[in-house]
Amino acid sequence: MQVLPEGQYIKHEQYGYGVVTEADVERTTIDFDSHGKKKFVTSLMRAELVGEAPPKAARPRRRKKVSVEAAVAKANAAATAVVKTAAGRR
Repeated sequence: MQVLPEGQYIKHEQYGYGVVTEADVERTTIDFDSHGKKKFVTSLMRAELVGEAPPKAARPRRRKKVSVEAAVAKANAAATAVVKTAAGRR
């Protein structure tokens, strides 16, 4: 048996329908609708795939580091706005 993707819906002969919650080459954990979570030896497990494999989740992109100059300029702009606002209230 191959390593199943997390989120794959399957049908097991004994336990019925379930969703793969964890899987690697050694162990596969499935959360069954009526029997709860069960852990199997991946190489010995027999199950029927139901439907398509879930799409792979897109990894969020990393935010770029802000240069020191840009951070200082942003802080100065914020401080200037605060000073102008405070001066306008007088």
